[in-house]
Amino acid sequence: MLSAYSATSKKATTSVLCRVIPLYRTFASATGAPLDASKLKITKNPNPSKPKPNDQLVFGKTFTDHMLQIEWTKENGWAAPEIKPYGPLVLDPSAAVFHYGFEAFEGLKAYRTPGNKIALFRPDMNMKRMNKSAARICLPTFNGDEVIKLMGKLIEQDKNLVPQGQGYSLYLRPTIIGTTAALGVSTPDRALLYVIASPVGPYYKTGFKAVRLEATDYATRAWPGGCGDKKLGANYAPCILPQLQAAERGYQQNLWLFGPEKNITEVGTMNVFFAFKDSITGMKELVTAPLDGTILEGVTRDSILALTRQNLDPKEWDINERYCTISEVEERAKKGELLEAFGAGTAAVVSPIKEIGWKGSDIEVPLTPGEQSGPLTKQIASWIADIQYGRTKHGNWSQIVADLN
Repeated sequence: MLSAYSATSKKATTSVLCRVIPLYRTFASATGAPLDASKLKITKNPNPSKPKPNDQLVFGKTFTDHMLQIEWTKENGWAAPEIKPYGPLVLDPSAAVFHYGFEAFEGLKAYRTPGNKIALFRPDMNMKRMNKSAARICLPTFNGDEVIKLMGKLIEQDKNLVPQGQGYSLYLRPTIIGTTAALGVSTPDRALLYVIASPVGPYYKTGFKAVRLEATDYATRAWPGGCGDKKLGANYAPCILPQLQAAERGYQQNLWLFGPEKNITEVGTMNVFFAFKDSITGMKELVTAPLDGTILEGVTRDSILALTRQNLDPKEWDINERYCTISEVEERAKKGELLEAFGAGTAAVVSPIKEIGWKGSDIEVPLTPGEQSGPLTKQIASWIADIQYGRTKHGNWSQIVADLN
């Protein structure tokens, strides 16, 4: 069942999608030897560290004792993988990554399960997306299953550093860069894939608390025909200035708008969801932007869509991927039809929204009285956490990669 807003936006979606030119091709499928986890070489860190207390873990500031590195050349393909002590990379000052932005990355988390094992949450999705990102910028692709095996071996080396407790995990950052030592824009003939790991707590210092956003139409995060759906470092640096400008006005993140209709695309570095209730029919709707080439194919986004379609009563809820404008949110908030809003991503998982600044005033997003989220946001966070920490099984979403017993 579709509301009037849904029907209108679906027409807009079709119109825009027809104008988007599909630019993606696999330019850089790996040549030479394939990436092979069985050839792994391990050099242990002679000075192992001790785990930090959970209250001292700041997101992305502490790293484990080891890292994974795999070199690639056009001539020979993938070299033998190496796990070695964490340390600086040695790169030529003319390396392509420094001058032309040949860099893509991923972010995923490993969790301690009740059986004292370590599980990765949907790593196959991250590997699939990383290969798409690498191919888009002419870097070599690879067998994602082999990299998942290698990340498991990396975790085994530092398994004592995987933190325990709700909200705590080991964040993994696979990265691929072009390392060709030469100036001039061309396809790199050398690359490096590496993975580092960071014990982390909640992404936001305030923990699970609702945030204030500034609806941003004075800067654009992504556009049709661009690379907004790829996880490239080049997509992130230009977003920092608008974030700082929003912070000066008291907002924690940007709510990115696009086009003359001011469609809502993402929030900060996350996908974004809105929940509405039609005041006439009583039907509820959960909305997120469609994957039109400007939206990052979020693993958490995909998980939320699957879980809500599975668990919410279809007689009460529509789960739609459609465009939603800031005007719709403003209008429906005034009518009491805006129920909740939240961001979704690997780092923060679920981040409730309480206010959206727009045209000099704030759109209030309802929260459960005395709490920092709405009931649906809280339920979704619980569904995902139960799977991540091994309390609930959901297909192959949770993959055991290390055993602490």
